[in-house]
Amino acid sequence: MNIIVTSLFVEDQYKALAFYTKTLGFVKKHDEPAGEFRWITLVSPDDENGTELLLEPNNNPIAKEYQEKLFTQGIPATMFGVTDIAKEYKRLVELGVEFTVEPKEMGNLALAVFDDTCGNLIQIVQNI
Repeated sequence: MNIIVTSLFVEDQYKALAFYTKTLGFVKKHDEPAGEFRWITLVSPDDENGTELLLEPNNNPIAKEYQEKLFTQGIPATMFGVTDIAKEYKRLVELGVEFTVEPKEMGNLALAVFDDTCGNLIQIVQNI
């Protein structure tokens, strides 16, 4: 069994698409009509046949509350791996990304947390 798609609730699919592609560097894999919204998935440029990230609209009240509570409590909605956290942190800060947790070591990981501007905190991690 494999994970083929995972969802991330977002306040605005198009704003999220711009942030995740232009700022973070993901590649759009699908962008199809789905009722009043779109089926928008992204993949890593390093593995375009890998796990897809679905930018899921948070129009469901339960989803919106879940997203807001995670954010308020400082809990990242998901985690992305990076090979050099210091370099990625510097790159993202230069692009105006706001971090709530600057890079720090936690055991055999280095991690940092940023605001994706779409209602989520995202954690990046590097194995060290």
